[in-house]
Amino acid sequence: MRKKPAGAAVIPEAGEGKRGHAGHIGYLLRQAEVAHRQRMERALSEVGLTPPQFAVLTMLVAYPGASGADVARLSLLTPQTVSVIVGNLERSGALQRKHHATHGRVLQMEVTESGQQLLAHCRKGVDAVERDLLSGVSAADEAAIRKWLVHVATLSPFER
Repeated sequence: MRKKPAGAAVIPEAGEGKRGHAGHIGYLLRQAEVAHRQRMERALSEVGLTPPQFAVLTMLVAYPGASGADVARLSLLTPQTVSVIVGNLERSGALQRKHHATHGRVLQMEVTESGQQLLAHCRKGVDAVERDLLSGVSAADEAAIRKWLVHVATLSPFER
């Protein structure tokens, strides 16, 4: 724990006190998410992308033809945020929008070759972050963690 002036509250480091094993599970999950996001931001900053931009590119490659609303749901962002991200990625040349072949008013998003290369470069940094995240975790424990995280994500919303 950090030392503070006399009378000041002593705030524990991550992993200590209520920020450790004795903490509320929701808090610990949030604490882990923030730590992971900071590591992702650091890894992606080397190529000038943000984690949300990385998520949008990843989802567009994984689910070609997805609408902006679909990409927003997949990347856990608002449609407005995705719209701004798509505009920025389009200006940078990482993606392009084309009119649908039969529905002329519908715009389809497509990751360009330079966007594919950018994403491949980003994956190297992200893969390193994920390797660090799972260091010391057995394959069986990783499978259990993945199962639990999916379970948490698919729980029904709280109803009274």
